[in-house]
Amino acid sequence: MPPGKLNPREAAVVEAFERNTYSVVNIVDVTLVGRAGSFEGSVEIPEGNGSGVVWDDAGNIVTNYHVLGNLLRGMSPDLVANPQARRIKAAAVTVIDSRGRNQTFDGYLVGVDRSKDLAVINVQAPPGVLRPVAVGDSDGLRVGQQVLCIGNPFGFDHTLTVGVVSALNRDVTSAGSVIPGGVQVDAAINPGNSGGALLDSAGKLVGINTAIFTPTGTSQGIGFALPSRAVARVVPQLIQSGRVTRPTLGVQVSSPGTAKQLGVKSGAMVQAVQGGSPAAVAGLLPTRRSLGGILAGDVITKITLADGTAVEVAAEAGLNEAIDRISPGETVAIDIVRSKSDKEKENLTVKVTLK
Repeated sequence: MPPGKLNPREAAVVEAFERNTYSVVNIVDVTLVGRAGSFEGSVEIPEGNGSGVVWDDAGNIVTNYHVLGNLLRGMSPDLVANPQARRIKAAAVTVIDSRGRNQTFDGYLVGVDRSKDLAVINVQAPPGVLRPVAVGDSDGLRVGQQVLCIGNPFGFDHTLTVGVVSALNRDVTSAGSVIPGGVQVDAAINPGNSGGALLDSAGKLVGINTAIFTPTGTSQGIGFALPSRAVARVVPQLIQSGRVTRPTLGVQVSSPGTAKQLGVKSGAMVQAVQGGSPAAVAGLLPTRRSLGGILAGDVITKITLADGTAVEVAAEAGLNEAIDRISPGETVAIDIVRSKSDKEKENLTVKVTLK
């Protein structure tokens, strides 16, 4: 191959980076503005410095909740969702324009979802400056396929790292929440990458880089991203109302230890059912006493959505992921295993309308 000529795989990576680097921004929490220039060399990047992705032409930027953690700490969800909050300056957002110049704008709070470690801020940039990312479908990801990360690790803006999908459907712990369905990658993700883009080889957004697993605070080749499927469900609600409205099933799920003691190896075992809840109306049974001792509650093993999509429920995280896909008022089919006695069980499917 002649010197300087790229092979097809290299050319595809270069093209994906050059097309999408304009869609990734640098975000500095307003509480840190003025100190951003000191984040250099070996100095650890504090919470409040990270990355974001241009979502649309209206100036909405998607990032992680924890990137804005310094500002949001102590703010109630009601305050954040209040229209007045949209006047709160949240961050300084630096965008690279088509000429390669950095432009910095004030970013104003739009909405947050701490349970998914997501936040949206808005900037008022001149027409043509912002380039929204193309959103792909994370449901099609496969272990082993190539992915690209673009972000601002340690303050080094618009940095590209390349790797593969290492695993799917990981539980990701971030911003104090356990988030199901995470994408595990081996591409280097470091402090400052949070909120940046995870792209497939076609340059489509398949995740928002969120967390790393490391004993040292730097990349060890185990990084996690929120799948674009979940991001695409949450972000429009944040833009519209500042918060996410989730349906309620009305059950308390037992701990894995309790379920195991009652012989339940897989699924989400119902510990308690809230009175008057959709689960109560549908007749789901909680863990209860019987003549023979403690009888396991209904074990939820699968939820079939209104569009026919079946979501397997191996544990509580799977149940939460399925509920996240359901809209209030939607009727779904729930497969359960019901204990009629210590030894007798039956498989049932019940229809439940969530609210």
